[in-house]
Order: sequence, then structure tokens, then C-alpha cells
Amino acid sequence: MSTPEERLAELGLTLPEVVPPLAAYTPAVRTGNLVYTSGQVPMVDGKLAATGKVGGEITLEQGAELARICALNALAAVKSNVGDLAKITRIVKVVVFVASTPDFTSQPAVGNGASELLRDVLGDLGVHARSAVGVASLPLDAPVEVELIAEVA
Repeated sequence: MSTPEERLAELGLTLPEVVPPLAAYTPAVRTGNLVYTSGQVPMVDGKLAATGKVGGEITLEQGAELARICALNALAAVKSNVGDLAKITRIVKVVVFVASTPDFTSQPAVGNGASELLRDVLGDLGVHARSAVGVASLPLDAPVEVELIAEVA
């Protein structure tokens, strides 16, 4: 079976550098065999990939792609903490925050972007419990933010 890094390459993706904290926090913290990531916004090369509200300026499909970017950033945060994505034994929980218009109710479909990426990269180890929540706004006017809990060896 291929490694998570090899599966990323097969998907045409590379793990980005860890997004530097935007405030007073660290990207990931390990306690015991769990790594908790801070919320990851869709930063690409040091800037947000998009801004605005899902259901407004951002379509559902764009929101799902942005959630995918957030999940990739979360994996980078986990790797920075444990050194190797192959040490992940399970993604336990994912929380997806979607800055959306008041009438938008498809937050779970936006969250699928993150969930599907984790499954595609980690196989069954990437299948997880999840919450997808609509919020009024997110830092920097980001449309999506993702945090996760990973069990590691």
C-alpha cells in the first residue's frame, strides 16, 4: 500500500508549508496519541484562496474546494508535529466552519471537500466523525475553516 505522501502525489497534490499562526496560537498540539490542529483557513502561498460567504460570492462547489485546501493545511500541521503522515493511525474528528449566507443550508456538502480529501489520502484511516457548522464570519473573511483531531502512533 502506498504512503499518504505517495497518495498525495497520485492526486496531483503536494503538502504545503505549515500556515504560520495568524494570532497567539500554535498550528497543532499533541497530547498523548492525539494531535489537535488549530482551525486552518484556505491559505495558498501565504494568502487566502478566496474570501466571502458561501451561498453569496462563493458557490457550494468552490466552498468544497476551499475545505479541501483547509484539510491539506491541517495535514501539514499534523506532519509538522509528528514528522510523518504515515504516523497517523486515524482521523478521529473533523469540524468544518462555513461562513455562509443566512439561507445557505448545505454546510455538510462543503465539508465533504475536507472529508473526501482525508479519505483519499489516508484511506479508511481518514474516515472520521464530523460536524459542519454555518457561521456569520471567519477570520480574514475566509469562507471555510477546518480543524481536526488525529490519532497518531
